[in-house]
Amino acid sequence: MADAGHVSPTGRLRDPDVEVRLARIDELLAGLDCAPGPTVRLAVEAVRLLTEVYGEALARVLERADDALARQLAEDELLEHLLVLHGIHPEPAERRAARALERLRPAVQERGGDVEWAGVDGSVARVRLSTGGGCGSGCGGGSGDVGGAVREAVRQAVLAAAPELTAVESVADPSDRRAAPAFVPLDALLRRPTGAAPAGEVR
Repeated sequence: MADAGHVSPTGRLRDPDVEVRLARIDELLAGLDCAPGPTVRLAVEAVRLLTEVYGEALARVLERADDALARQLAEDELLEHLLVLHGIHPEPAERRAARALERLRPAVQERGGDVEWAGVDGSVARVRLSTGGGCGSGCGGGSGDVGGAVREAVRQAVLAAAPELTAVESVADPSDRRAAPAFVPLDALLRRPTGAAPAGEVR
């Protein structure tokens, strides 16, 4: 069983503790999906109803918030996740996706690449993506290792922040030399699991 983390003396959760709980919730829900019986169905219904009530509560908070407060709420990563989950985020999909990309950008840059927001074409997000320069034959791994991991990280970050979008396309970057840097695991690029993302690939 995953460690549930620790509650601070004030009763507040630190960001790492929130991440632990979110991961544990995913595990528990996956277990419920695989378990048969009427008790499980009741548990799933209880979770669904509780989620709907909390979503309504968040919507009422937003109704009473002025524009400045609504922006502050939307910029908090945990609140942003919940607002997107309930379909009540006050910002348009393009702005949310662009902010998610900016959060991911430093991790991509640390690995010799770069990623920039290039806008939306219909329901498709467009990004300028470079996976970095060459590092010689001693780097190890295939030439697509890092590029594929970065593209998947970008896809997940964008579509988790803006599930209204259907896919992510990369715009050609002439500075991308497409050589073979060392392999970087996908989870090293992602700050927190975001659950299943909608269909669509960075092409």
